[in-house]
Amino acid sequence: MEKNIGGFDRPLRIVAGLVILSLFFMIEGPNRWFALLGIVPLFTGLIGWCPAYTLFGIRTCKLKAK
Repeated sequence: MEKNIGGFDRPLRIVAGLVILSLFFMIEGPNRWFALLGIVPLFTGLIGWCPAYTLFGIRTCKLKAK
């Protein structure tokens, strides 16, 4: 699994994931469970790899020289 997230995209995903997850504790009712979707950007930002980017051939990190 080669990293395909980097630069500005990675910290943005981590922050967005944390903000969305925090909504879980602020919202009441059945809709609060949608806030758990914040796990996706948080996890992809932490590991530096996004399956959707792989599918579409997108890469925001620099290639390493071999």
